[in-house]
Amino acid sequence: MLDTARQVATPEGIEITLRLAGPVPRALAYLLDLLIRGAALIALSIAVSALGQFGMAIFLLTAFLLEWLYPVVFEVLASGATPGKRAMWLMVLNDDGTPVRWPASLTRNLLRALDFLPFFYFIGLLAMVINSDFKRLGDLAANTLVVYREHKPLKASIPESAAAVPLVTLSLSEQRTLLDFAERTSRITPERAAELAEIVSPLVGDNTGQAAVRQIVGIANHLAGRG
Repeated sequence: MLDTARQVATPEGIEITLRLAGPVPRALAYLLDLLIRGAALIALSIAVSALGQFGMAIFLLTAFLLEWLYPVVFEVLASGATPGKRAMWLMVLNDDGTPVRWPASLTRNLLRALDFLPFFYFIGLLAMVINSDFKRLGDLAANTLVVYREHKPLKASIPESAAAVPLVTLSLSEQRTLLDFAERTSRITPERAAELAEIVSPLVGDNTGQAAVRQIVGIANHLAGRG
């Protein structure tokens, strides 16, 4: 299955496109993390080999923590990506595009035990193949997605429109706010844009909905020197 794109609206009303990661890059990321954990355990076993049973206790405790908390700590504290995921340009997000937090990350990673049943990752792979969002059981339970990170940030620009002179005098901060709003109209939902535009009634007059948005964008074009 090819990786797909998904449109989501964040709680702030910003519409973003997420590129979903399929089973192959996720498997490669997991193998990289497995190698990192394995190397760490080999190094630890050498370091504590002279400590006898106490060293064995340290080794087993560390192995347990690496197996279950390694992905959780990185997903929450390192922008949703373990070292393996970062190498593959992947990250974990909530379904609405927001950063993953402790409860969701713990849920998705603790349920990896079910994904390995009845043998090496069979249930997890089967779930990803039959799910349109490539979700394994942990993702379904935690409402999370594994997506590609953008290599380059998107550059916002003010949509071109007929310039409109503002009906009232605007301070520098108010002008900057209108310019910022116009830049973001392409990245937020039309409903949210209309809701925000209607708040500044002295500028949009009797206009509502998309007419109010066009009025604000026209003022932004005037402030940007386009007419």
